[in-house]
Amino acid sequence: MLGTLTRYLRFMGYDTMSANSLSPGNTREDTLLLEIATREDRILLTRDRELARRGVERVVYITSEDIMSQIRQLADSGLIEPEVRMSRCSLCNTRLRPATRREIRETPYAPRSPLEREFWWCPVCKKLYWMGSHGARLERRLREIRLLS
Repeated sequence: MLGTLTRYLRFMGYDTMSANSLSPGNTREDTLLLEIATREDRILLTRDRELARRGVERVVYITSEDIMSQIRQLADSGLIEPEVRMSRCSLCNTRLRPATRREIRETPYAPRSPLEREFWWCPVCKKLYWMGSHGARLERRLREIRLLS
């Protein structure tokens, strides 16, 4: 439901869990999500009105389907600071660490000229990250949100 928002929040450095990590077909999924939010002191983000009603203070109902509007909503409510931090894997949420020269060299999708760039590595997914054109576009879009907030 909010997979893109999950990835963007991870790019911004937020420890973000996705309902996709739960067992599929769990009929108690909403109850389980509310229990996890309470137990782990998390805020549950949802587009499900009924779940938002049940969760009251632990749940934020996301009003828009547009990703930048979703981020603006969270920023305007003071829940996030929209800024790229590159500290978490966008896929698995693991903390990134600086990549080694070997990891950069052995990654087939790494840029051909890695000089003067900063690289991060996910030790779980074995994924290489750097601030390329995609990251620059995201940072520009987040800067616009900060200016409007």
